[in-house]
Amino acid sequence: MKLAGFVAGVILLLDQVTKVLAPHCAPLFLTDGLREYLTALVTHYGQWMHPKRRHDKGPQPKIRWMPAPGLLYAQVVKRYRRRRLVGVTHRIIFGAAQTIASILAKRGWKINSAFVERLNLDFRQHVAAIGRRVTTLCKHEAGLRQQLALFHTYHNFVLPHASLRLPLPELEPISKSGAIKRWQPRTPAMAAGLTDRVWSVREVLLYRVPPWPHTQMG
Repeated sequence: MKLAGFVAGVILLLDQVTKVLAPHCAPLFLTDGLREYLTALVTHYGQWMHPKRRHDKGPQPKIRWMPAPGLLYAQVVKRYRRRRLVGVTHRIIFGAAQTIASILAKRGWKINSAFVERLNLDFRQHVAAIGRRVTTLCKHEAGLRQQLALFHTYHNFVLPHASLRLPLPELEPISKSGAIKRWQPRTPAMAAGLTDRVWSVREVLLYRVPPWPHTQMG
């Protein structure tokens, strides 16, 4: 039941992702070696197709549910020994290895799952209800959604990310401490052009959200 719920959750996530993508766009997916990711991806990015015949004679192959031709998917398979990482293998599931490598090379990346693992760690560190081996429980879905909404805002507007920082054109001395400021801290919201500064937690909590527009009936 847990794995079935996990697959359903991934499919729901894929539904939300496709809503913000162009029609018929299938992005490159990178995950770890968990089989349930493959099941969810093929369930969402698949179609009924007639397999090619292997022999000239014989019955026509039956129609099968197969992955979409444009699906690109690779896995990062990690091997552990006595709870220690001993090896990492990159496995191409769908698509050509050269195509996947060229897409990642445009940003200087390689096949990895470090970004989602970093995000998952941030979730566990800041949202008590989904941490590992904790006694904190969330009794209702609404409460968990509220915690996640607050973390989402904090993660994007308040928390500077080292990978997004920019070098300063001129070094700036920090008063009293004597240290030299070399980097401009940036948050994901700053990198996306949504704001020009790092927000404080006080600003987030006191910010007045405009009323959500309601569709008129009738």
